[in-house]
Amino acid sequence: MIRDDIKAALITAMKGGDKQGTAALRLIQSAIKNRDIEARTGKAPEDDDTLVVEVLQKMVKQRRESIDMFVKGNRQELADAESAEVAVIERFLPQQMSDAETSAAIEAIKAELGATGMKDMGRVMAELKARHAQSLDMSKASGLVKAALA
Repeated sequence: MIRDDIKAALITAMKGGDKQGTAALRLIQSAIKNRDIEARTGKAPEDDDTLVVEVLQKMVKQRRESIDMFVKGNRQELADAESAEVAVIERFLPQQMSDAETSAAIEAIKAELGATGMKDMGRVMAELKARHAQSLDMSKASGLVKAALA
């Protein structure tokens, strides 16, 4: 499980004296713990790895947005710190699908559902998320689905 891998990496980072890695891994564990607490009141995903991947993808997205803002604000040292955190987080994410693989998956779902236009985008996106949520950046996929249905 990804959760166990994160815990083992934290112990290794602490023993190795990697302060930045330890801090990033503690942030990851904190975010996962917060998501666990939220899941108590709502609907939790069936698979624990799915929950962890959702949290990690959200963290990467937030940090990439921060990097863009720091670069625009000429704060390169802060952008570098965020980049280091992204590198630590991405170690635990499953391999992401390439654009070609994503397009092929979209075309398969589009044919299967009989989707013809933009009115079917919600159905295609829902099916795409159900099948490939762990290995797909849904924000990129949204643009590809729009292009495929246009």
